[in-house]
Parts: sequence; structure tokens; C-alpha cells
Amino acid sequence: MKSIKDIYKIGKGPSSSHTMGPFKAVRHYLENHPDSHHLHVTLYGSLAATGKGHLTDIAIEEAFSTWRYTDKETLESKVRRSGDVTIEWMPKEFLQVHPNGMKIASKNYDGDLYDKWTYYSIGGGDIICMDCPIDADEEGNVYELSTMTAIMDWCNSTGKSYWEYVAESEGPNSGVWEHLELVWKVMKEAVERGIEQEGVLPGPLALRRKALSYHVRAFGQGDTFKTRGLVFAYALAVSEENAAGGTIVTAPTCGSCGTLPSVLYHMQTRYKFSDERILRALATCGLIGNIVKHNASVSGAEVGCQGEVGVACAMAAAAVAQLMGGSPSQIEYAAEMGLEHHLGLTCDPVGGLVQIPCIERNAYAAARAMDAGIYALYTDGRHRVSFDQVVKVMLETGNDLPSVYKETSEGGLAKHLD
Repeated sequence: MKSIKDIYKIGKGPSSSHTMGPFKAVRHYLENHPDSHHLHVTLYGSLAATGKGHLTDIAIEEAFSTWRYTDKETLESKVRRSGDVTIEWMPKEFLQVHPNGMKIASKNYDGDLYDKWTYYSIGGGDIICMDCPIDADEEGNVYELSTMTAIMDWCNSTGKSYWEYVAESEGPNSGVWEHLELVWKVMKEAVERGIEQEGVLPGPLALRRKALSYHVRAFGQGDTFKTRGLVFAYALAVSEENAAGGTIVTAPTCGSCGTLPSVLYHMQTRYKFSDERILRALATCGLIGNIVKHNASVSGAEVGCQGEVGVACAMAAAAVAQLMGGSPSQIEYAAEMGLEHHLGLTCDPVGGLVQIPCIERNAYAAARAMDAGIYALYTDGRHRVSFDQVVKVMLETGNDLPSVYKETSEGGLAKHLD
């Protein structure tokens, strides 16, 4: 498995697969074709079906218009000031490798296309390029173990925890802890920005922000309802920031970015956990997200929302269990419940926007994560269904889901409410 830095990416919403991925693909293409002043981008499948609602075209145009390159002879930084991008939408045509496919080609002044490269946005802001050479500096695998069971066995045999496995695998000079510090800073800022904002989110749904009102009302409740209200408010805050194109952290995706920060923010403010303990929890959560990404998928276009919000819930549940002193077995159990009880969850964004049902799902998953973590702590950690088995089932379920339920906005809520 790769570094957990691959799970936590910092960027602008609303979608890691539809915004971050295409942005990264265009930049990568331009780095390898610095003289291209006219591009033709073709979007396929789910990437095309909900691309406009996810602001894919805006991300592509921004990646092109703001790209800077360096003249190798003069080392002069230049800005792309001229040229254009043509975007072609092919929602009914799916490329072979992944539902989120795109092709980028240069276009000469006669309109002829050349150097066409195929990219796939595979979730969490990651891309793969089928026609270009492998980047020399691409990070390789840093984790020898890639299943939860194997890592849990390592923890039990060594007496160490999941975050310590992260520390040993990443190494002292990897910069992983510095990255997690920045991740936590951005997460907190997203919560705190979001709970102060009011008004309507961008897009035709005219959906009003709710985080501030939830936050205010929570303080008028008793302890139990107050806890839930605050967790809801924090999750809504981050998810609404994402929907508005604000800066967030993929955890593991943009569409599921509100669940983990809300739980961690609440745990720290409620129980006064130090930043160091929060970073250790982030390390464990990143490991869990990595396991799913390596063995299955976190792409809504590939496996539905179970791979996004379901995985986010598993990550957050593990954080609760660890922060409250859970054993490796209890932490694994918490993560298992978080994912198991999201099996089959479809990805059906209304209007192609990351708003309905995405924002509420993040808040609801945060509450589920709290419950799963607490539930696991009441047990001795032994249970029949392992986390690895649920990951396998999640992938099989995702493969069985019709494409109308995988980020195409052609089924489910998207069909009946659009």
C-alpha cells in the first residue's frame, strides 16, 4: 500500500473524483505537453453524467488557464495566458478501466487532434494515465501488510497500536506527521468556517446552509442531544464548505469529507484530547482508508456511496475507539461496523450536485461512527465478521450495483427529485 498521505489530500470541493482528479489530469498533461495552447477534453461515463453539477468543467478550465510552466533554458516561470479548452461530454459511453474516464488531446490551429492521452479519475483525487510513461517520482508502496487482519495480528504480537505501525512503515523522514499536522489544521479550519456561514449553497437546488443553526440549537439541549447536535453541526459545516467549493481534506473523498473531521473536532473539544493524540487517530484512520482503497475502492462511481461515506464512517468509528482507549481488536470492530452498516448505499446525487443526499449523509454517518466506536468499547473485540470480509463484500456489492446508482444521477433520489 502507498503512504497514508495518499488518502488525505487538501484541495477545493465539491468532488475529489470530478473536480480534483480532472484538474490533476489536465495539469499532468500540460506538464508533458508544455507547448499545447489548445486542448480537447472528452469526458466519459459518470464523469460526464454529473460533471457539470460537480464543477468538472470549471476545474478543467482553471487547471488550463492558471497553469505555470518553466522554460528549461531560462528557468523563467511563465503563465499560460492564451489558448482554449474544448470539453466534450459522453455520459452514455464508458471506457474500459473505470467509470470516470477522460481523454485529453492537443489541438492545432486547423482543429486536428494529436497526442491523445487517456486518464481515469479513480477516487480520492487520484488519477491513472494509460498512455503516458510512469512518473519517475511516483511514490511506491510503503506498507508491507495490506489487510486489517494482518496488521491487527502485528499489533497483538508486538503490543503496539495501528498508529505505531504507520510510524514504523512510513519511516522517520517521510514527512507523514507534518502532513497530518497540516491535515488537522485544514480540517479544523473547515469546521470553524462552516459553522459561521449562512445563506444558500451554489447551484439550482437553492439549498440553505444548516450548520450554524444546528450549532446554536445544540447548546440549548441536554447532554445527550447536545452531543448529537454538535456532531451534526460540525459534519454539516465541513460538507457545506465542500459543496461551496471551499478548501477541505479528502477523508477519503470530498463527498465524504465531513464525517471524520466532525468526530475528531467533537472528541477534542469535549474530552480535551491533545493534538498529538488526534494525529495518532488520523494515522489509524488513514491506514483504514488505505486498506479499502488498496483492496476495493473509495470511488462512488465505481462502488457507490458505500465506498465514500461508508469508509468515512469506518475511519471515524476507529478514531473514537482508539481515542477512548480501545484495543486493536476493538478498533477493528468499530471500523467493521462503520462500513458494514453502509453496505449497499447508492450514490445518487440530485442534479449531479454534492448536496442532496450527500451533506446529510455525512452528518448521519458521523453519529453512526460515534455509536460504532462506543458499541465496540463495550465488547471484548471478538466478533464473527471481519473488516476485511466487509471490504470484500463492499467491492462485490459495488460491482453488482447498476450504473444508475453509481454517481450518474440516473436513479434513486436523483431520478425522483431532479
